[in-house]
Amino acid sequence: MSSAQTRGVGRMVAIALASFAFAFALVPLYRIACEKVFGIRLASGASEAAGSVDSAVAARSITVEFDGAVNPKLPWTFAPQRFSMQVQPGRQYEAQYLARNTSDRAIVGNAVPSVAPARASGYFSKTECFCFTAQTLQAGEARMMPVRFVVSPDLPPEVRTITLSYTFFKNAAQTAALQAAPTARAAP
Repeated sequence: MSSAQTRGVGRMVAIALASFAFAFALVPLYRIACEKVFGIRLASGASEAAGSVDSAVAARSITVEFDGAVNPKLPWTFAPQRFSMQVQPGRQYEAQYLARNTSDRAIVGNAVPSVAPARASGYFSKTECFCFTAQTLQAGEARMMPVRFVVSPDLPPEVRTITLSYTFFKNAAQTAALQAAPTARAAP
């Protein structure tokens, strides 16, 4: 092999090694460019992501406050059994409310939920809630009403307290139908 051929082969090997090194360096350079320059957070590998989520969940605590109210046209009492609890994002929790019909007849009510601050509502998910269906309480009946919820780990870090509030309203149409039903059956 001549010296010109040896130099040519050496250049080709050098170019191949430089290309490999450049391609290998692109991954961290791409990550740096995306995260630092453009502000785009790239997903981590499964094991790295699981470790960071677990540690973030374990380290962060959110206060969830509970509130309950009843519209004046509904003769019920309604209140949370706990007024607040500390929760970790990403985990499911349950809170209980107690509703009592203080009238002498059956009444149907509907609960309307709200979450404050408003920006937290997209990060607060109710997985089971009495607000999904109309609630019928017989005269004098009391009932525990659970709500299961999860606060998303993506909740902005400046939100440290979330208030879950319910207001119960009388469902006039269903209450009228409920009270008319026994009369309709009694008069054939």
